Amino acid sequence: MSGLAVPTTLESALDPAWLAQALKGIGVGRAVTEVTVVDVIRTMATKVRFTVRFDGSDELHAFCLKGFLDVGDAASQGGATTVLEADFYDRIAPHVGVRVPECVAAIIDRDAPLGVVIMRDLIAAGARFCTALEAFTADEAAESLRQIAALHAGRSLLDTSPWITPRVAQLANMKHITPDMLQEMLNGPRGIGLSPQVLDARRLVEGLKALAERDARREQFLVHGDSHAGNIFRTADGPGLIDWQLLQRGGWALDVAYHINAVLPVEVAASDERRLLNGYLAEMRSAGFAMPNDEEAWAQYREAAIYGFYLWSITRRVDPEIINLFVNRLGNAVTRLESHGLLEIA
Repeated sequence: MSGLAVPTTLESALDPAWLAQALKGIGVGRAVTEVTVVDVIRTMATKVRFTVRFDGSDELHAFCLKGFLDVGDAASQGGATTVLEADFYDRIAPHVGVRVPECVAAIIDRDAPLGVVIMRDLIAAGARFCTALEAFTADEAAESLRQIAALHAGRSLLDTSPWITPRVAQLANMKHITPDMLQEMLNGPRGIGLSPQVLDARRLVEGLKALAERDARREQFLVHGDSHAGNIFRTADGPGLIDWQLLQRGGWALDVAYHINAVLPVEVAASDERRLLNGYLAEMRSAGFAMPNDEEAWAQYREAAIYGFYLWSITRRVDPEIINLFVNRLGNAVTRLESHGLLEIA
């Protein structure tokens, strides 16, 4: 919907008159007579679980709304990511075989830019959301990699979706986080247990730039971009993916290397990553995609580990315990896989 105002406060998002308009496809134009808040989760974006009743019916409908609500100016500058997520649910999700929440409304103001999405409440339907700190088993990672493969298999959608852009080069050339700022963060608690070489901000930025150059020359796929455990949910039918604010086009290895090394403890990733990578490649080949041979794919995987490490190295508005865990896991992967050497960074 583009003609409906995008709410910027929790109060306005739960206003019965506004919800009646946003949910008119479900309420068939009926007024919303009851709104009950179930839970409010505030991170970068706010997720609010709530129930509604429509006029003339006792049926209770459970939803989850996600958007930037009651945030300061600094956070609101990221509003374009909320538009990107709304567009994913509207334009991409119906055409890929990825398990995602059912989106019932995507409200967008492209001038602001700002968007919110309203989804069916998966928890009310029996689903469980993983936590960012949850350690997967290798078999669980293999299951979620099949969902990532299903997303990548929608590659042809990129032909008609110029609004999905590469992000690695943009991240490597960000101006609001300087190498000095990055070095200060890496010198803090998040860097404990990692070598000075992998914690060198200059090498990290140069490594990401080198990865961006190589990635741009490779086959482009639909890439989730942030596939850690906190963005996975589990249902009786299997796992699914949420949080599409880093949706991008890029090489398949960006998602695969990030996912394996973010969700698995360091020792499990080290022992099982080749098996998991080969399982992903087999999934893609069985779907008809000409993937690199095993050794070339292994090299691309090793290079791409630096993407997730950079993402978490620059992260600030998240629980420090989560940041520290991911920087450690992904930094260990960059060390083990010799990502800098493969990317020719001295």
